[in-house]
Amino acid sequence: MEKIHSIGRRKTAIARVYLKEGKGKITVNNKDYKKYFPSLPLQYAVNQPLEKVNLKEAYDIAVKVEGGGFRGQAEAVRLAIARALCKVSAEHKPALRSEGLLTRDPRMVERKKSGQKKARKRFQFSKR
Repeated sequence: MEKIHSIGRRKTAIARVYLKEGKGKITVNNKDYKKYFPSLPLQYAVNQPLEKVNLKEAYDIAVKVEGGGFRGQAEAVRLAIARALCKVSAEHKPALRSEGLLTRDPRMVERKKSGQKKARKRFQFSKR
């Protein structure tokens, strides 16, 4: 099996995943994913697609991720891994789809408007 490449995005984070057969080693930006994402909820998010299809020990995954914060990066990695698993076998798609792992979260930060303090907050109105 050759390397399988897929991309995941969340907010401003972009994750490129390279999946190949191996022993279940996950590296993010040349570090172990447990060192890169030290909190357990983020580690759970990265592992979620693999646990859903029971392939935690089947593939080595190399990830390059940039932009955004830790949460956005972890969820971008989750989407990329789920898409890569669908490329490996179409049988995984229904299980991943039912968990919502193949849906790209479209929520982005709203831009700041001119003449306002933030995106929606306005400067204080003074009648006199």
